[in-house]
Amino acid sequence: MAPLGLFFASSPVWAEQCRLALALAMDISTSVDATEDALQRKGLAAALIAPEVQEAFFKSPLPVALAVYEWSGNFNQKLLLDWQMIETAADLVTAAHGIGLSERSANDSPTAMGHALAYGAKLMQRAPRCLFQTIDISGDGKNNDGYGPQIAYKHFPFENTTVNGLVINAADFEGEMDLIPFFQENVLHGPGAFLEIAAGFEDFERAMRRKLERELKGLELSALQSGKVD
Repeated sequence: MAPLGLFFASSPVWAEQCRLALALAMDISTSVDATEDALQRKGLAAALIAPEVQEAFFKSPLPVALAVYEWSGNFNQKLLLDWQMIETAADLVTAAHGIGLSERSANDSPTAMGHALAYGAKLMQRAPRCLFQTIDISGDGKNNDGYGPQIAYKHFPFENTTVNGLVINAADFEGEMDLIPFFQENVLHGPGAFLEIAAGFEDFERAMRRKLERELKGLELSALQSGKVD
């Protein structure tokens, strides 16, 4: 018979603190003006406390660990919310309030998406121990600085991390009509990865609500509830 201590050390319930470590990455590159940046921050804050999203956060007894960062150029990544275990509605409201009041760290940097993903991978290395890890990266343009997403996936630890995308489809400004295929072919990564599309920055809040609900209530949670987690 195995020692009691060994049994608990190998138990999934004992080992994992939460069901999902979720890192949200917001684009603050040059193509995002001050009004659009405000729409992102206020939109994310509002999406986090929307009734359907709150329901999804607390649908399982295991909590979600949340982090938020902004990104643009090679060296322009800033942590807005360090890993926070969301165990109560008050935790979620506090996190949303801080994001809504945050201010961008740069406004004249290009779009270094590979570097943004690398930052997310390193952030995941010190995340609470969770059953699943997801990075969600939003953006209104393709990579135009430094290495791209595929290089990040090759050289940084993404083996256990899913990357979802949120395209802010402001192609009339960027002139990048192929932004959606770019995300589909280069950004999405891992089992069950998906893309959400916002029809411009005014639609960011709605798209973020939909994406968060899908991430929190999707196949990963279904697998957990049915006991089919490997």
